Amino acid sequence: MLTVAVQMDPLDSINIAGDSTFALMLSAQARGHRLFHYAPEDLNYSAGRVWTKAHSVTVQRVAGNHFSFGDSVSLDLGDEADVVLMRQDPPFDLGYITATHLLERIADRTLVVNDPAQVRNAPEKVWVLDFAQFMPPTLVTRSVDEAQAFLAEHGEIVVKPLHGNGGKAIFKIGRDGANLSSLIEVFNTAYREPHMVQAFLPDIAKGDKRIVLVDGEVAGAINRLPGEGEIRSNLAVGGSAAKTELTDKEQEICAVLGPELKKRGLLFVGIDVIGGQWLTEINVTSPTGIVAIDRFNGTDTAGMIWDAIERRVAARG
Repeated sequence: MLTVAVQMDPLDSINIAGDSTFALMLSAQARGHRLFHYAPEDLNYSAGRVWTKAHSVTVQRVAGNHFSFGDSVSLDLGDEADVVLMRQDPPFDLGYITATHLLERIADRTLVVNDPAQVRNAPEKVWVLDFAQFMPPTLVTRSVDEAQAFLAEHGEIVVKPLHGNGGKAIFKIGRDGANLSSLIEVFNTAYREPHMVQAFLPDIAKGDKRIVLVDGEVAGAINRLPGEGEIRSNLAVGGSAAKTELTDKEQEICAVLGPELKKRGLLFVGIDVIGGQWLTEINVTSPTGIVAIDRFNGTDTAGMIWDAIERRVAARG
């Protein structure tokens, strides 16, 4: 039996029908592992110790009555937990980054999934630049002039926050460039970091494929289709899921990414691919999609993730 601390958002706010973290918790519980829940803002550090106020928790797939807390305890994550699942949703802000720094201090004693130092070094829309050979034409900038030149070169573009998530604040700009200058000005006011500008891919109408890799191996995929009048296919903004298979190019992308993910301790990763060939994101913070994948394919991705975790824990002795 493992003691598993789950760092995540409030349990009463999740949609149990599709939540990947909840699926992981159900799978862990079925294996006899002991679960604790805590919020990232409850982390504490002193004299080499990292601890948190936590509740033991049991879960069940009953809407509206899906969890039950035990008493609140002070849980030493370095000495009393075998595994920490870092599963709070982005934004990938200073709070998120600070949590990775604190959890890194216990990573030699407790398996943190995903590895906190590697999560910090691999923001979804930045680390993907290491694999530019698979990406659509991409510009990272705060400059209106550079964005306008990129538009002139590529005809239609998409502008999105570099550290955005869930399909939020993604804008398509047409050939006439209407509102591009205003949009960059708004983004420059809202965000201190640069922004991501990419050539628009018409194939987005056919969907945005989420491929899940577990310890570097493909576990499955779904195709996320945009809603009517939308370019965004994220399920969180009204997209729908469909069964799919990998193209040869997607298999090539996974073959290149897989060993790097495994080496970095990124056990649960979701990559996004458009048009069967264009890699747009590598999601390592709190990937989703496993419930839909398993529903279409009859697989047990949560079980695959726990198999990988248990192997890693056993290898530590």
